[in-house]
Amino acid sequence: MAWVVDTCLLIDVAEEDALFARRSGELLEAKESDGLVACPVTLVEMGPMFGGVWEDLESFLQPMGVQWNAPWTDRDTEIAFHAWHAAVQRKRQRTVPLRPVADVLIGAFALRFEGLLTRNAADFKTLFPTLNLVEP
Repeated sequence: MAWVVDTCLLIDVAEEDALFARRSGELLEAKESDGLVACPVTLVEMGPMFGGVWEDLESFLQPMGVQWNAPWTDRDTEIAFHAWHAAVQRKRQRTVPLRPVADVLIGAFALRFEGLLTRNAADFKTLFPTLNLVEP
């Protein structure tokens, strides 16, 4: 079953980040045979990196074997709905900082796959305790 790739790993590779690009790229390469999928939210987040040119994003993802056509489902929406509610409640109780809604959407999407490849495992673990997370 495929792994969902968090936006931060793709940005690391695209920007050739001095601190993270090598490790992020190695993780993607190691998991490529299992299958790699980008959440639709990640595709949106990547827009500015490619100047809004969809074909450039496709050209970036294709050689890494990252699929970008996995659909968002009604169940993804329901899971994200509940996770966002819980996240806002924890923020109001001052027990955790509020994460971007994109993380909630990506985590909800990743639950139906093998798991999530991310540099922010601790953040996702708070939102989705059962989500399988792998860091570079």
